[in-house]
Amino acid sequence: MEFSCGFVYVPPAVSQKNGQQSNVIKRSALLPPVNRMRPRSPPPPPPTNSAEAKSPKPLRPLLKVIEQLEKIKDVKKPVKSTVFYENEEFHNKPEASPTPPRRTALLPPHMKPSSTRHSPPYSQPFDSSSTNSQAFTYDLPKDEPDSNSSLWDPNYSYTTPEGTGGEVKPPTDTNNGSTKALVPPLPPRPSFMKSMPLYLVLLPTSQSSPSSPQKTDSPLIPSPKADKSPLSGNPNVLLVSLGKLLSEERGQITQGEPTSCSQCGSVLDSGHKNVKDCYFCGSWEPHSPLTGHRDGLFSLCPDEKPLGAADPLLLLCIDISGSMSITAEVSEGENVVHKSRLQIVQEAVLQCVQRLSELQPGMRVGLITFSYQVTMHGNEIFTSHSLSNAELIDSNFLKEAAASFPTPPPLSQTREYLQKQVMGLSEGGTTALGPAALLSIAIASRQPGSKVIICTDGKANTELGNLEVEDLDACTLLSSTIFYQKLGLYAANQGVTVSVLSIEGTDCRLDELGRLADRTGGTVVIASPNKLHSEFEHIIENRTIATHCTVTLLLPQSLLMRGEREAGHKVTREVGNVDPDTEITFQFGASEQNTEVLAPASGSHVSIQLQIRYRQRRGRTMLRVITADREVTDDSLAALSSLSLAIVQLNSSQASAALAVRGRFLDARREGELQRKLIERAIEHNSSAEDHQTYQEWVKTMEPIYNNIHNFTRRKSVVSDTQSLTDAGAALLYAMKHSNRKSISQKNEHKL
Repeated sequence: MEFSCGFVYVPPAVSQKNGQQSNVIKRSALLPPVNRMRPRSPPPPPPTNSAEAKSPKPLRPLLKVIEQLEKIKDVKKPVKSTVFYENEEFHNKPEASPTPPRRTALLPPHMKPSSTRHSPPYSQPFDSSSTNSQAFTYDLPKDEPDSNSSLWDPNYSYTTPEGTGGEVKPPTDTNNGSTKALVPPLPPRPSFMKSMPLYLVLLPTSQSSPSSPQKTDSPLIPSPKADKSPLSGNPNVLLVSLGKLLSEERGQITQGEPTSCSQCGSVLDSGHKNVKDCYFCGSWEPHSPLTGHRDGLFSLCPDEKPLGAADPLLLLCIDISGSMSITAEVSEGENVVHKSRLQIVQEAVLQCVQRLSELQPGMRVGLITFSYQVTMHGNEIFTSHSLSNAELIDSNFLKEAAASFPTPPPLSQTREYLQKQVMGLSEGGTTALGPAALLSIAIASRQPGSKVIICTDGKANTELGNLEVEDLDACTLLSSTIFYQKLGLYAANQGVTVSVLSIEGTDCRLDELGRLADRTGGTVVIASPNKLHSEFEHIIENRTIATHCTVTLLLPQSLLMRGEREAGHKVTREVGNVDPDTEITFQFGASEQNTEVLAPASGSHVSIQLQIRYRQRRGRTMLRVITADREVTDDSLAALSSLSLAIVQLNSSQASAALAVRGRFLDARREGELQRKLIERAIEHNSSAEDHQTYQEWVKTMEPIYNNIHNFTRRKSVVSDTQSLTDAGAALLYAMKHSNRKSISQKNEHKL
């Protein structure tokens, strides 16, 4: 398995939410209180007896209290020093009236205004160096004491400390009429510090200008332009290349079931005996290491007898209804000729049979055609058999008929006879597609890994699986939808891959018929007449290497799955059949809403376990377990530097298409938009030309999701406003849902 990011990225807000109490920035004790107000008078002395404590007495006048304290403490009144500050006139003026309507707010001494009555506050810029500057005033409540009308504290120093700046005039010698300074003048403060209190001034640490940033050559210090804000998308994507993992040959295979947790099913080391030791559902700390199988392969049923070495079956299910007689233009060299749709299909099938007989002579190929009846074509050994009327309504009867039909011999024995049967086909009648699909899947289920290719040009219009009643009978359409869903599940359980191939310019309701391919790992293709043969060959060459595949991903409880129907720390996805190019992706991340579970801290490590259960073509059931350790980070720059855009783009295509197929078009667009912002930010951060080229290819693939999704939808019925996909939209979205990295690049190469 591969990760799109070198770390497990957790946004800073999530990684720090559990440590907010310990990381609170405390206010320095050197700073004054936030709501500071100097008391008008000292507190009264404590009561001498209990009776005096119970009966509070009014406060004595301020002057008497001060005199009493001075007598008790024998404090000698200090000599009043000369006041040196800018607003000297304010303290030397006569005492203000006892109850003025507006009072000056308490400010540090060097910011005291020169008067108490001015125009409303903030009417002009404030400058503490000017004696006529604007005063900050406010309405004083009646019950609030006036701090300006009381006597000043004799122990409070009003002399401006040295070094505060502010162009303070030094004391001078005036006895002999000279103005000689008694102390050297202080250097003036910069203009931006004149109106700033001393305890808020930040002094530079060097002689450089405070406005110019200091340059550094240290690689650990990011550039001032580096954006360290949280990432908008999700870089935590896991890629599972099933074709690569299941085709790898390993030397050591462990026989039997591994030791696993009884609650979550995680594979444990043999030394673990109880559930408390389970990392994924127990009470382990986030930094605790996981001891278990890093990469192990298990044979779950050692006594199971393997199947024979027979090659899988290929069933060609061909539409020969009346609509197949419609002609289309086909290019033959420099000439353009008109051929019927059936003629085009016949030529494509004949070429495939000829090629298969040369490359895979042991493959067994069967032919089934459908119109108003369904015909299972025989060979020289057994004759053909047709079903019609009431026989096409009963699903159980169709399965019994398929079981009684002989298995086709190898193609090396039947090639000529099969070619004659294909050339003798003729069109006419209705389209019994549903019964024909069921019959073909039932025959192919004899050998796991077999394929069924359905080639049609129209909607099924017989009772079983009818798709032509969408505008008239919603109940019939619902029953047909359920029929194709169950048929797809039946095929997947039997290890059969179903692909649907339609002809360009037709309407087959691929949004419903495509469920067969979606559930079994097949493809949905709309082919032009000139490319029908190549599409047949591509489907046939894509062989199945494993069946009955299920993938389980286990995360610690501090992480959750995203984009899955059952969000949690464990998810199981039914894949079904696997070919060499099958790739699936998962999204995961920390929970941003669950406050009961601690998010993993930055710098810690988490373990992630992947379990793949599958059945080999010989029938042996296997289990592969891979466990990986990942470091957690909340640094967005580190995540961007290690991001694999190809994996993120593949996940975005698969996830958006899966939402759009279910009719959630707005959610699909939102998913693609979030990942697009992440990709663009990574390209800007890494400045890679290769990433930019990959991004351009991905944008072309996602164009229908972003801008043109309305071109691939139509109203589902006359009585409903719900939307359904057109054939072009269904084929495109099913292809995106099952895409891989190679298919995205090849698709855009063909466009160019």
